[in-house]
Amino acid sequence: MFKQTCLSFLLVAIFEAIDYNAMRYGRLPMCAESARFLSQHRMEDREMKALTGAMTALITPFNEDSSVDIAALESLVERQIEDGIDGLVPCGTTGESATMSLSEQLQVIECVVDKAAGRVPVIAGTGSNDTAKTIKVTKEVSRIKGVDAALVVCPYYNKPNQAMLTAHFTAVADEGGLPVVLYNVPGRTVISLTPETITTLAAHENIVAIKEATGDMLFDTKMMEQLAEVKDFYLLSGDDFTTMPFVAMGGHGCISVVSNLLPGVMSELVAVTARGELARARELHFDIQRLGRVLFENPNPVPTKEAASMLGWCQHYVRGPLQNSDGEFLSKLQHIISTYEPLKR
Repeated sequence: MFKQTCLSFLLVAIFEAIDYNAMRYGRLPMCAESARFLSQHRMEDREMKALTGAMTALITPFNEDSSVDIAALESLVERQIEDGIDGLVPCGTTGESATMSLSEQLQVIECVVDKAAGRVPVIAGTGSNDTAKTIKVTKEVSRIKGVDAALVVCPYYNKPNQAMLTAHFTAVADEGGLPVVLYNVPGRTVISLTPETITTLAAHENIVAIKEATGDMLFDTKMMEQLAEVKDFYLLSGDDFTTMPFVAMGGHGCISVVSNLLPGVMSELVAVTARGELARARELHFDIQRLGRVLFENPNPVPTKEAASMLGWCQHYVRGPLQNSDGEFLSKLQHIISTYEPLKR
């Protein structure tokens, strides 16, 4: 046993050296077996926290020169945790990862992990429409101690079929070095996983959850029916407007945009719904709809960052092609956020 352990450590060290010095620059392809071996050992070294409750799809605050505002990001993370959020998701859609460099993504994820300090799980966005790039980014993120899982979006633009999607997610799960959270958001990617494909992927030991953002309760019902016998697979709503019915049907939580502003409210919504306290759940559900409708009236995350700016939490800057809103919309947004008691302090 001692010799096997020493050999394992030696092989991991060798593969890590190859990965750092050649594989990451595309000069030396690592064989699939070696990649899976290394990925599995990386995952054995980490213990994933439970992915339940309300988790925030964090905005990424920028300075006027478009650099990442680390001080503001640290403050956002601390505010989220103090207000009762159950998890944090940097570098997803809301975090504007599509217009961030890899070094910026790593900077943001490291900042969130360091500031969270193990108090809540951190799911880091690593997905793209390129399988090799997604694996590479996931591997890089897997080296950050404290990341619990990778959020991997369905490949956009390429329009892969279900077999191709299965191959994509399986490759990332086999080689990326992190537990994978599937991210199904056809409104942005054009293509959608089917309930059958989700069930197939859920059987993979390194695919641990789905962020399901269709907002389609018929789809979600069929998905949950098919996953009824699958154990240790977390069901997370990616749609603020249908989080309450999603959790009431058996979902484990949500990854939310609204919780950037109302983390405590979204956390309570998920908790009371899961406990079957439906009167309170309905009250909270209808209360967040007003804010949610305004936050999605313009492209996400533009209104959310503008609201955070109005509250003095960060600056309003977004990266092109996104642009900030006009004065009429900003007046409407200001009025809406003034009606929420948690935002008055």
